Amino acid sequence: MLEANLGASAFEQHALRAKILGELHARPTRPLESPARILHFGFLLDAGQAEADREAVVAAALSRGLPGPDPQARQYRVEMAGVSLTWERHGEFVTHSWEFSGAESEKLLDPPPAALMQKVQLLPQPGPLLVAADLHIIAGDVEPAKLGDLFDPLQPAVSEANHGRALIASDFAPDTFGFVRIVIVNRSMPAIAAGRLAQRLLEIETYRTLALLGLPEAQRLGPSMRAIEAKLPNLLAALNHSQGVAQNRRLLDDITGLAAQLETDAALSLYRFGATHAYNDLVLERLESIDETTLPDYPSFNGFLTRRLQPAIRTCFNVESRQADLSRKLSRAAELLRTRVDTEVEQQNGDLLRQMGERVQLQLRLQQTVEGLSVAAITYYISSVLLKVLEGAHEAGAGLNPTVWTGAAIPFIAGFVWWTVRQIRKHHMGE
Repeated sequence: MLEANLGASAFEQHALRAKILGELHARPTRPLESPARILHFGFLLDAGQAEADREAVVAAALSRGLPGPDPQARQYRVEMAGVSLTWERHGEFVTHSWEFSGAESEKLLDPPPAALMQKVQLLPQPGPLLVAADLHIIAGDVEPAKLGDLFDPLQPAVSEANHGRALIASDFAPDTFGFVRIVIVNRSMPAIAAGRLAQRLLEIETYRTLALLGLPEAQRLGPSMRAIEAKLPNLLAALNHSQGVAQNRRLLDDITGLAAQLETDAALSLYRFGATHAYNDLVLERLESIDETTLPDYPSFNGFLTRRLQPAIRTCFNVESRQADLSRKLSRAAELLRTRVDTEVEQQNGDLLRQMGERVQLQLRLQQTVEGLSVAAITYYISSVLLKVLEGAHEAGAGLNPTVWTGAAIPFIAGFVWWTVRQIRKHHMGE
């Protein structure tokens, strides 16, 4: 009998229910009051480094009398020495976002990030740094041209976001301190909307950087793929003229060697190109979610990144597509050659079997001839012995004609010898 006051908890829960329901709330958006400054870092980690990083966060929290993140936690926020840390763990990287609020963030991009790094160094570096962003949000309104003047005049992206309730600007290039600077001017957003916009912009910077990790891999694979593409037409042309099992097997070895090299490269790049697909999709989704409005004289974030990022992404996709296309061509060529080699081997086997059959027939005829000669020779020998015996008996006074009796015995001797030879042959054939 279920207890009504327990609600759904009265039922036996599915083992994955809590995890599935918690997935939607694993990385919640937090309100962000203006003004504020965020130094955002992304570090690439392996499994061991990720756990060591979590333990470092736990130790820092416990030293301040605060609970640390659970072993399965993917986001954790804690106050440390007057600065808020948001820690997030992802599949292959972790992010540390340090939020500075209040008077020290009133001037745009001032103080320089180097002055804030002392508090950031409360935690050890967990792994190699890949992402470093300096995001500054202020309240009020600023002329777009003044925002553009903060960045490289040749490549700033400035636009309205959140249906015109904010201005955003960045040049997506590291400054002298190594940070990619992002500015948000909060015209009329509530704190939760400001937090959501800041989170989206930091995710765009993080994911677009991670997406580009596939480009060096694509560039690394380029020479080997071009070499395979150059060799393949010659091998296919040789396929049309190759004759004989030995030549076809050498050609098959060449093709399977190229296929093995290609598949090795494809296996090594599979994860990286798959991650590039996923990160690029996330960038496009986040760009769509910030609700941009283009301003005169400046590219939007969407336009800027589409123009600068997508060619590199397409290079990765192109290499992946070429790998798949080459793999199909090599597989078809290898299959055709194997079929040809198998057919030639079967033909050779058939010829060999026919030759063996002819040899067997020849051996059988030879054996029969030898058996006939053997019967004649043995019959002659036995008849000669019998003749000698009968002649001796005749000389001893027996009334026998040796020649007549020997001649009469020859058919019986020959029949006995033939029967004996046949029995011996049957015995050996049975074995």
